[in-house]
Amino acid sequence: MADAKTLDDLFLDTLKDIYFAEKQIVKALPKMAKAATSSELKAGFEKHLQETQGHVDRLEQVFDLIGAPARGKTCEAILGIIEEAKEIMDEFKDSPALDAGLVSSAQAVEHYEIARYGTLKAWANQLGRSNVVKLLEATEQEEIATDKKLTQLGVGQVNRRAAA
Repeated sequence: MADAKTLDDLFLDTLKDIYFAEKQIVKALPKMAKAATSSELKAGFEKHLQETQGHVDRLEQVFDLIGAPARGKTCEAILGIIEEAKEIMDEFKDSPALDAGLVSSAQAVEHYEIARYGTLKAWANQLGRSNVVKLLEATEQEEIATDKKLTQLGVGQVNRRAAA
């Protein structure tokens, strides 16, 4: 019988998943910023790109603290969400609905990340890894703040422009 997998194994597996995801997001955000027509949305994507590079750095610190190599594992979920964003950029190019679609895509990314970081934080607490909880918490809070900014941007202006 194969060795039983543990919560520690699941923690590392999920850490690899979000590390891969963050690196994919670093590649996608410049494309989304370039596609955005709203200056505020463009600036938001550019700001979040810098934050996301910080998220990658934090994850590398977590890997270091737990004594594991910083290695990603293909995350099909984030690849699918990014692919949907590409489709929106293609199908709604030159449309007043483009920015609304970009906000929607970005929020799908944020919600995925919020879920992952919340889970990793809970598992780190359970595993007694208090040394990594603060790093995961910092990133989770930035993701939550970005999601709120996207909601404000969507409700405040982007969705109205799309509906006009």
